Amino acid sequence: MNRALLLTIAVTALIAGARPAIAADLKPAPAAPQVKPGDHITKNNASKVSELVSPGNYVLVRQGMEMNIVATREYNWPAPFWSSTEQYSSQVKLGPNGELTNYLAGLPFPMIDANDPNVAQKIMWNFQFGPSYTDDLDAQDASIANYAPDGSGEPWAVYPIGHIAVYRNAGREEVAPAPTDYDGDTGIMERIALGPIMVPIEPPFWQSPWTSIVRYRYSNPKRSDLAWSSMGGNDYWPGPYLMPDYLMENSFFGNLDMDSLFGFAGKFQNFDFKFLGEREMLAVVHAKDLPAKSCQADGGRTICPENWELRHVYVIEADARRPSRFGDIPPIAKRILYIDSEGWFITASDQYDHGGQLWKTLAVFNTVRGREYPNSKAAVYSFDRLFQTAMVDEDVQSGYSTILFTPNPERPQHDTWFINQGIISQRWIVPQRFTTYREYFY
Repeated sequence: MNRALLLTIAVTALIAGARPAIAADLKPAPAAPQVKPGDHITKNNASKVSELVSPGNYVLVRQGMEMNIVATREYNWPAPFWSSTEQYSSQVKLGPNGELTNYLAGLPFPMIDANDPNVAQKIMWNFQFGPSYTDDLDAQDASIANYAPDGSGEPWAVYPIGHIAVYRNAGREEVAPAPTDYDGDTGIMERIALGPIMVPIEPPFWQSPWTSIVRYRYSNPKRSDLAWSSMGGNDYWPGPYLMPDYLMENSFFGNLDMDSLFGFAGKFQNFDFKFLGEREMLAVVHAKDLPAKSCQADGGRTICPENWELRHVYVIEADARRPSRFGDIPPIAKRILYIDSEGWFITASDQYDHGGQLWKTLAVFNTVRGREYPNSKAAVYSFDRLFQTAMVDEDVQSGYSTILFTPNPERPQHDTWFINQGIISQRWIVPQRFTTYREYFY
């Protein structure tokens, strides 16, 4: 049997939901799930899911986040992504610094072997170049809402965000140029922007009532990210200002940090990855509500009730490196990432402080649809897309919670998720993009 045929069989099995056999010494999943479709989980019967969610997400359930258990449904890759995986994956290798070599498009490593010494790094690259969005993303009218553990159900601060925009130079599938945009040989692998972010309080007269963040990531593993922000800007000098790389790991407007977007957005070379195993765990992949609804049962600190289904996930430990002898210590010492083995997106993440104590937990809420809403006119696709409806980032030590809503539930319903439509270009995500809040209206 030739190599191409073996690859085709392996990819077909992966898409169909099959997975490679795990090593005998890995921690096994529970012998029989204690939940079944139709179950409703509350804090009163939270113990039924204690082995089916992350330790941090279990805290969320015990404090009141309700779960509707539904049958597992497949997430099928977009046809262009499937085709590129078959065509290019056999040539992809890991370089001496963990970087990808010979990568063009599709899933870099469709065949995952738990006994491979580089399995953690390969899983992370599969997450980076997964099928959710490959070319560009424009998530409009998002918001960051912060909740206190007082049970009021009302956020104490809300920050509307005009755009969460991403442009990828590598792994492009549907919008020219593809599969690679060399971007004038800049070496940029990905651009991301958040802005404008509207500040809900009246600032001092010398500060602007909005801000933004723009970040460039490079293919060269030895080159640091470049990031700009207009935080602290004013009418005379609105910015943007070049930010030190380590500030991307600090929280802004609540618990959220840039390295936690989409579950994880850190630079791989700043982390040591360790493969912890694979398990069956509950996740939100086919959410029923869009926009997402804050949970009244826990004072608005999470999203509920929502549909949770059993998913096969890879568990990866990401230990933050100290950049240099005199570098700043990363605030989050360790992250445990739960990565869906079919869709290659993060379903949950637990974050630990330098004392080894659970500090924060992320719960990522997704849905899969061919159009954003039944009456959508623009966010309409030829095949199903994965949409992130919300991400909960709760400090389990203090009880304060931050929710990134995509889209903002307080805005009138309209199309907000634009995936691989060519709306965002490399020249759209530039530091000077958000020099006026009027850009919010596009």
